[in-house]
Amino acid sequence: MKTAILAILLFCIMIFPHELGHFIAAKRMGVQVNEFSFGMGPAIWKRQGKETLYSIRLFPIGGYCAMEGEDGEEDDDTTGGAGENRELNPRSFAAKKPWKKIVILTAGSVMNILCAIVILSVVLGINGFTTNRIGEVTAGSPAEQAGMAAGETITAIDGQPVESWNDVINLLPEDGSSAKITVEGKDGTRSLSLQPVLQKVTGADGTETERYVIGITSKISHNPFRAAAYGARSTWNMVKLMFQSIGMLISGQASADDLSGPVGMVQMVNQTETLGYWYYAFLVALICVNLAIINMLPLPALDGGRILFVLFTVITGKKVSARVEGTIHMIGMGLLFALMIYVTFHDITRIFG
Repeated sequence: MKTAILAILLFCIMIFPHELGHFIAAKRMGVQVNEFSFGMGPAIWKRQGKETLYSIRLFPIGGYCAMEGEDGEEDDDTTGGAGENRELNPRSFAAKKPWKKIVILTAGSVMNILCAIVILSVVLGINGFTTNRIGEVTAGSPAEQAGMAAGETITAIDGQPVESWNDVINLLPEDGSSAKITVEGKDGTRSLSLQPVLQKVTGADGTETERYVIGITSKISHNPFRAAAYGARSTWNMVKLMFQSIGMLISGQASADDLSGPVGMVQMVNQTETLGYWYYAFLVALICVNLAIINMLPLPALDGGRILFVLFTVITGKKVSARVEGTIHMIGMGLLFALMIYVTFHDITRIFG
């Protein structure tokens, strides 16, 4: 039951902000929104606003922001025209300038990225994060013998600048040779020479490894501004990882068998239950980033594909007919559904096979 609730929450966090981004941008750009829906299938709740019908549908695996003239056609033609030559409703999506269309189409992915940043920033702010400031110095360790003190900040190791705790770990010599460490404290900046010692270290997964250490721990920070900066940096790393994965798919280093659909996502949610909410939040942020990047790919039926048609019109001065564009998007949607069915089938066979 807990897995089901977390899975539904995952889909909600993925989909609702994405569609909300389109909705807000459309309203700001003066586009008429006919319906704003969360979920797919039969409606379980509806409310007619001044202009927009708001609805919640049975299956929380999708949603949509139905804009007037989104596919080049209008549901409410007030001009009395007909066919491609009719005068467009000035509040329709089709009648807006190209830059406004692009803003609206990219807004969903922007919201997904912002969600990832917020999620990671909040979790980092609550749990805390490591810094290059010294928290504790182990008695009898090389750090204590060299005169290091809690509260000092490590700024360089062997002349290499240090900005994070990862830098401290990565820059310490792996062969046990002496290191020149620059620290900054209330008495100013000073350089110390230390000889790391080999010691057993227990990792986050409980495994023990041997590593050269100097006997210090990191000062854990809960600073909200630094948490936001780390959240943004972590999100950017996810974006780069996503592009690397797409590159591997294109080059053949990875295949469709490595993809996961809704069933695979539920399995991943189930796995994060035993690891804690931090891992669940990380998974949600990662999937939000994936959704943002995938939607920007220049493929039919995706936001990126629609942007491609807008750019084609701007560059060539030729407008693709609504019928042709709609047919291309319909074919693209069919291919995406086929891929989803394949991925879902593969998820099921991987779980139960």
